Amino acid sequence: MAKKRIGVVLAGCGVYDGAEIHEATLALYFLDRAGAEAICMAPDIPQHHVVNHITGQEMPGTRNVLIESARIARGNIRDLATVSATDIDAVILPGGFGAAKNLSSVAFDGPRATVEPGVAALLRALRAAGKPIGALCISPAVVSRIFADQGLTLTIGDDAGTAGAIEAMGNRHQNSAVDAIVVDERHKIITSAAYMCAAGIADVGRGIEQLVAEVLRQA
Repeated sequence: MAKKRIGVVLAGCGVYDGAEIHEATLALYFLDRAGAEAICMAPDIPQHHVVNHITGQEMPGTRNVLIESARIARGNIRDLATVSATDIDAVILPGGFGAAKNLSSVAFDGPRATVEPGVAALLRALRAAGKPIGALCISPAVVSRIFADQGLTLTIGDDAGTAGAIEAMGNRHQNSAVDAIVVDERHKIITSAAYMCAAGIADVGRGIEQLVAEVLRQA
């Protein structure tokens, strides 16, 4: 049987201005352990800004989302613009502020956010093809913006502000614990709160492990 090919959409490298490294790495680990092939990808665009991860302060200069994401992928990464829905069986979006700053403007515009066109186009094509979408941490808000007013059921844990933004986008938020997943069977959307909840890496890992398993089940 051919390996399932699962896209992993990265948003840079680092929780404050890119992809959350623990979430991305755990997703890659559980995919590999299950015998799937991870296809890492990121848009070839500038980061919104660069953040010093010691001080939390913005730094001068700019970085490229694709180049920074390659750090997590150990260089084995594709420009998202070259990936189509026929190339993969499903997709997973790790969280981190990069999802809300680089892949979208959720961090700044909430329910009125825009989404990077390539990301939006890929996810729409995957959903039209009946292929599952997994989203971690803040990235369910990105999914919600792409599919606004379509009645999706999603979770980002229990953060009232982000949950309210998802509801304002015309979708439903379901509170959940860090080590749980929320499965929207009708729309083939699987979400888990990950680091949106105040928790350690072991608890985050339990949720991500379940999400990966469910994405593979539906793929």
